Amino acid sequence: MDTHLSTVVESVADAVGDQIAVIQGERRVTWTDFDDHAARFAGALAEAGLTTGSKVAQYLYNCPEYLEAYVGSLKVRGVPVNVNFRYLDDELVYLLADSEAEALVFHSSLGDRVERIMERAPGVKLWVEVDDGGDHVDGAVRYTDLLVASEPAPRQARDPGDLTLFYTGGTTGMPKGVMGKVGSGVETLMVTAPPLLGLPAPADPEDLAPLAARLATEGQRVSSIPACPLMHGTGLSIGALPALIFGGQVVLLEGRGLDPDEVWSTVECEAVNNMTIVGDAFSRPLLRALDDGPAYDTSSLRLVLSAGAMFSTETKQGLIRHIPELVIVDIIAATEGLMGLSIATKDAPAVTGRFMPAAGVKVFTDDGREVVAGSGEAGVVAVSGGVPDGYYRDEMKSAATFREVDGVRYSFPGDWATVEADGAITLLGRGSQCINTGGEKVFPEEVEEAVKRHPAVEDCLVFGVPDERFGQRIVGVASVRSDAPAGPDEVLAEVREHLAGYKVPRELLLVAEVPRIASGKADYPRAKEMFDLTGDA
Repeated sequence: MDTHLSTVVESVADAVGDQIAVIQGERRVTWTDFDDHAARFAGALAEAGLTTGSKVAQYLYNCPEYLEAYVGSLKVRGVPVNVNFRYLDDELVYLLADSEAEALVFHSSLGDRVERIMERAPGVKLWVEVDDGGDHVDGAVRYTDLLVASEPAPRQARDPGDLTLFYTGGTTGMPKGVMGKVGSGVETLMVTAPPLLGLPAPADPEDLAPLAARLATEGQRVSSIPACPLMHGTGLSIGALPALIFGGQVVLLEGRGLDPDEVWSTVECEAVNNMTIVGDAFSRPLLRALDDGPAYDTSSLRLVLSAGAMFSTETKQGLIRHIPELVIVDIIAATEGLMGLSIATKDAPAVTGRFMPAAGVKVFTDDGREVVAGSGEAGVVAVSGGVPDGYYRDEMKSAATFREVDGVRYSFPGDWATVEADGAITLLGRGSQCINTGGEKVFPEEVEEAVKRHPAVEDCLVFGVPDERFGQRIVGVASVRSDAPAGPDEVLAEVREHLAGYKVPRELLLVAEVPRIASGKADYPRAKEMFDLTGDA
């Protein structure tokens, strides 16, 4: 059997067909139905003329249909394409054109945007609408009607080298489609997921279905909540796909924003054993709910995985205080590659921003020298394992990010770090957000973490604004707890206790909510707009 994800899913469905594959509220989708829905969706794509390499864009909130359409696209050797559900008309048109999408699956509540751009997307052959209460869009076919009308696509041999295309969040420019291979993703999960999930490592893909059957018989199935959106790499690749390839169940939340009570109630109700989040943007509200809310039964939860944003030591320790057996895995990664991870338990607390590098990861200076461990010198993190093929239809950006050093091909996602004497790397931040103030380089993440150490602060983003004297001066926006208010001066006074003076923000604007994109990543452009509107910049 090959390592193509859709082929793996078919074998697992044959082994554990009566088990539940996807849960959302009262909805329960068995493995048999999940595979059948995906096959029928694949049949509809083929009927519409889509085939190997055809792009299928998914403009959806979290729902079972997201995963069905994802796997169904792969069944016909098509290419699923993630679309941020916050995108408006022009952004949607851009992504459909850039990806060369031939089909779009969308929630009806987003239908007004879709309807406005249909004539601007002539390459799209099939418009598929998932009903969530919005008005029907003329020219689109309802997802449920499509499945009823379509015959399941026949199973076929597939090439693990088939294209994958995952669009970055676009926080540093327009989104870029990162190209990879379907089989490589499965192979990576087969190696990396079992130690974290407490499962035996399968030697080859043929082992996955028997393992799934055994886990079901023993009552040891993976039950995973991706608390973040599936359209973000963390939610799909870390939160959902490991559960699927090992025959577990993906538990999706019904809310479309983070509701800590819903999260913990669902953990309790569905006996969830692992959860995927995005750093402090998720963990802080979740911890506050445990501190201040009713008592939840969290005894089933054994693992929290996080990627995509800073995850502070204090918050990790707080979660472990409530769930003593919890293991927290903080992953430093980008769509362009895995850089490292940090593991925290009650007996081994982790240091914020400090990670053990993944195999083949190095740190290089601007002039191409490898950073010496313990030197204190900063450089750019480079990944050599599982490096993507490049950016879709963008040779210039591909050449800048994916390049060779001493004959080895690396990915340079843009993160800066130092290398400690023991080989660990301390993340400084994304180079594109680095602030140059009076010749000193300041990484926002370090300052944000210091601001969030104040007990009243919930969230914070720090950035540079033009300054006549220093080139840039450091400012920020922050939100504080309503039950523990604090003013900017009080917060900054504590920051001065932890950072050199030139790193301390000159101004701190308190806002109701710090802006973040749906994935939980920082929305620096919006934060700067909020600051500019005060007239202080």
